[in-house]
Amino acid sequence: MVASITTNSGKAAVKRVAGSTVLRRALLASLGFVVGLTGLATSAVAAELNIYSHRQQFLLQPFLDAFTAETGISTKVVYASKGLAQRLKAEGEASPADVILTVDIARLAEYADLDLLSPADSAILSTNIPAELRASDNRWFALSTRARLVVTSKERVAADAISDIEDLADPQWEGRVCTRKGSHVYNRSLLASIVAANGEEAAETWAEALVGNMARKPQGNDRAQAKGIFEGQCDIAIMNHYYFGKMLYGDKAEQREWADAIRLVFTNQTNRGNHVNISGGGVARHSPNRENAIKFLEFLTQPVAQQLYGEVNFEYPVNPSVAPGGVLQGWGAFKRDNLAIERLAELAPRAQMIIDRAGW
Repeated sequence: MVASITTNSGKAAVKRVAGSTVLRRALLASLGFVVGLTGLATSAVAAELNIYSHRQQFLLQPFLDAFTAETGISTKVVYASKGLAQRLKAEGEASPADVILTVDIARLAEYADLDLLSPADSAILSTNIPAELRASDNRWFALSTRARLVVTSKERVAADAISDIEDLADPQWEGRVCTRKGSHVYNRSLLASIVAANGEEAAETWAEALVGNMARKPQGNDRAQAKGIFEGQCDIAIMNHYYFGKMLYGDKAEQREWADAIRLVFTNQTNRGNHVNISGGGVARHSPNRENAIKFLEFLTQPVAQQLYGEVNFEYPVNPSVAPGGVLQGWGAFKRDNLAIERLAELAPRAQMIIDRAGW
């Protein structure tokens, strides 16, 4: 079910345009300049952008405000956790959507597979986003990166005990690992990266050993894994890095305690680098404001917006010329896996079969 909330940014700018329109219409009516009036209406339509977003309003609004302030383009947004792809497909050519925003390569790939995105050729996007973080046909683009890393108990696991994600298969961790379900898109993408690096057979051996080392049945979200470490149910977990920031700097005291109990471990720093996933977006296939859609995606890769990703949601920039913003600066730099994100989507079905066979 799609829950729709429509918002408009740049209200002051809209009021100025509206006031100007009334004045011009009066003048044009008196002079009979119908052609001028038609041109004005076309200009007003061109100053809009319609966004379908899987990202929450409080995360997206700072970007919308900054974009409108810079360009004068007003935005309208439909927010939903799921169901937007089906809605877009049903709307067809009549869809008002210009831009699609979502998280995880699996969800972006779904839009691409349904032919709901249109290629966007942009020198700015090509310059600001490394090739491995965008579709080979330019139908979608990463806008921020998210490290899926290992977290360990500060009290019960030595700081240097784990260096690679493969280490979680070591028998010494039997009964000490917590994770959410393997079929979740975050874990499926992680396993896909292991398949790409080590092959299917090695990946399956790893998954089976991981399941054998679990302290409990896979359950909960990433925050629940930190809670499990805090409560002593396990000593090691797999988690997206930004949850650490959300807990540590959030308004829930109990979650700050969970964060204080864990240590972040960026894995595979001496070889391929830590696995990352993305948030991203693309231009809707039937976008009525295509030029503005591309302009918005370009804006999201520029320094101001790239810094906002760190400050608003603790996410890392994709633009290699932009340093991480906010508290991420204090977490230190890390080497990320440069595997083409597109490859994760291709390997996801194989990863899911391994997950099913391993009982993850």
